[in-house]
Amino acid sequence: MSKALTIAKFGGTSVANYAAMQNCARIVAGNPGTRIVVVSAAAGITNHLVDLAHKAMTQEQVGEVCQAIADIEFKILNELKAKDSVAAKLDDLLEEVKKLAFHEEILHRADLKDQLLSMGERMSSLMFSAVLAEQDVATMNFDVRKVLRTDSEFGAAAPQLDAIAENAQALLKPEIENAIVVTQGFVGADEEGRTTTLGRGGSDFTAALLAEAIGAEVCEIWTDVTGVYTTDPRITAAAHPLPELSFEEAAEMATFGAKVLHPATMEPAVRKDIKVFVGSSKEPEKGGTWIVKDCENEPPFRALTRRKEQVMVTVKTPKMMYAQGFLQQVFAIIAKHKLSVDLVTTSEISVSFTLDNPANSVAQRLNRETIAELETICDVTVEHGFDLVTVVGNHMQTSKGVSSRIFAAVSDYNLRMICFGANPHNISFLVNESDSTEIVTVLHKELFE
Repeated sequence: MSKALTIAKFGGTSVANYAAMQNCARIVAGNPGTRIVVVSAAAGITNHLVDLAHKAMTQEQVGEVCQAIADIEFKILNELKAKDSVAAKLDDLLEEVKKLAFHEEILHRADLKDQLLSMGERMSSLMFSAVLAEQDVATMNFDVRKVLRTDSEFGAAAPQLDAIAENAQALLKPEIENAIVVTQGFVGADEEGRTTTLGRGGSDFTAALLAEAIGAEVCEIWTDVTGVYTTDPRITAAAHPLPELSFEEAAEMATFGAKVLHPATMEPAVRKDIKVFVGSSKEPEKGGTWIVKDCENEPPFRALTRRKEQVMVTVKTPKMMYAQGFLQQVFAIIAKHKLSVDLVTTSEISVSFTLDNPANSVAQRLNRETIAELETICDVTVEHGFDLVTVVGNHMQTSKGVSSRIFAAVSDYNLRMICFGANPHNISFLVNESDSTEIVTVLHKELFE
């Protein structure tokens, strides 16, 4: 292993139980370059916390969920060799979970929700630090909220890069000289010290932000798959891991549906040229995928992604013909309602665009008020039931035969929108959700098998 300054992040399945944590501890202990470890909540914990924060429950039901959380944590605790050293701290954290879960305003206050949602990471970092200590490694459990400053947008907080860098140099850098620091992903704090969260999957982002802030050379993302695959192996068994990806390719894959990386992870890596490694904590000997600035090979086709639950909005008006400012008006309304547009296609009198719809949050925000405001300037059609398929690669604008090979392979299917040319790294198209599995399978066979 290299002695390059490294941050290692372990996901929820990697720290799901004591045995899984032992695997991760061996990985950390085996790399002298690793000085900071970022952990997610143990698998299942975050889902329980989300239920407590967002679902209306009886007092009895709240108690049952709190007990389910405690059961997962105590199962890990009881296998620790020196459990007495962390038992009291775990009890305190579980008591905090109960206090927040039973708070009468938990369903209505975003700040309380973030406090509650942070508890999974706080517990898993406590446990993992203890497991790592069993490997005769000097370690400490560090509260990331001291360093990771964000704004006050609870649930989807934006990091404040200058403050993070300053805090990391003052508070975090000295600690890594003498111990491996174990800290929490997904969690931050605003200027007033209130707990915030970076959004689901934000632990990858945390690791990359800390790597940037302390000047790390490598950011390892340890998960339950052996690297980034040519496509989701659940779609086709022919999918296989990639030895390398460029920052641009990885960013496109994350943005357009690959679940291995959080989309924002690549931003700090690109800014500071930090190498990112993705591997399996269960099978570290199998290697994984290196994501770097420049790859040795840049093939026209690298991978396929699928993003489900897309919403297509079409706005149409004869007034658009030869008119100025219509698009500006449309997108000003969309921005006002905090909706993010992905694909856009235009004709002389109409515009179609897609909106990602994770867990129907877009459907909730694309409400009557939004549509009513758009209808003051145009006719509006909203359609559901689509998936977005993206082919990721290199030099796609200038390589001969790229588009013809793709579209010949899917000629038997109906494509609703096509976007190509704005970026040399992808071709994206909207398809009926009932066809997307077949389309990805067919394309994978044509391009990668």
